Amino acid sequence: MNNNMLYKYVKGALIAAFIVVVLAGCSSSSQSTAAQQEETQQPILIEGPMPIEIEKLREKLDNVEKETSGTFEFYKGTIDDYPVILAKTGKGMENTAAATAVAIERYNPIAIINQGTSGGHDPALHVFDIVLGKRTVNIGSLKTGQREDGEGIAPKEWKPMDLMASEGSAGEDPDAENIRYYEGNPELLAAAKAVKDQYTKGKVVEGTIGSADVWNNEVDRIQWFHEKYGTSVEEMESASAAQIAKAYEVPFLAIRILSNNKTNGGEYNPNTAAANQGYVLEVVKQYISTRSSGK
Repeated sequence: MNNNMLYKYVKGALIAAFIVVVLAGCSSSSQSTAAQQEETQQPILIEGPMPIEIEKLREKLDNVEKETSGTFEFYKGTIDDYPVILAKTGKGMENTAAATAVAIERYNPIAIINQGTSGGHDPALHVFDIVLGKRTVNIGSLKTGQREDGEGIAPKEWKPMDLMASEGSAGEDPDAENIRYYEGNPELLAAAKAVKDQYTKGKVVEGTIGSADVWNNEVDRIQWFHEKYGTSVEEMESASAAQIAKAYEVPFLAIRILSNNKTNGGEYNPNTAAANQGYVLEVVKQYISTRSSGK
């Protein structure tokens, strides 16, 4: 092989090698960008207190991975190729507040939906009806009246106590004697209303969801909350999750189905938990589609 031929051979080999390196770099860069986009895509957080209130949604997740923190369980997966975190918070205000804070710090969700079953406060609502939380409220934060020993108790005279009103004592601050409502996020509400016609087992209405670590079975007490606070239903979680979401400025919506209603004789039906999850799944898909389309 003469020098001229050797030169042409080496030159061709170098050009071919350069092309391979460039193409490989482009491919690697493309893959890296896609991976980074997937990693930075903020997930939607869906919460439910008990296994019966999350198991149907868990079955709908793709690529599921389970993580735990304390007693809280988090299921990482996707719905329509969008990242979703499903949290089993446990029952009650404290569990839900803690689980919500952990999830926000760990997963940085773009939105939070707290969902599950509830007891009716509004006699116009029936078992299998769904309430979208246009507002949520803590109905367990109360201040009693002044009564001395032997003067009895008067629950209907109790006043609301807004623990977020000031840095001072809520018991002494007159500004704390107000009801604090947490508003449902407009975009999440819009997504929920957009698919409400797909739900056929009952009505889907906007309303006020009351939460407390109290299980009310006294119909007069339930009616008092309905009249004073405007509550549609009661449960034990949503208001605490809404409070934490507000603190972190994360969009929030509570979605609760009536599993019973003592104000009109509606008896408990455990199948409501699965029905609500089916509806919530459609809400999440609608929310994902609006984000994907840029609406």
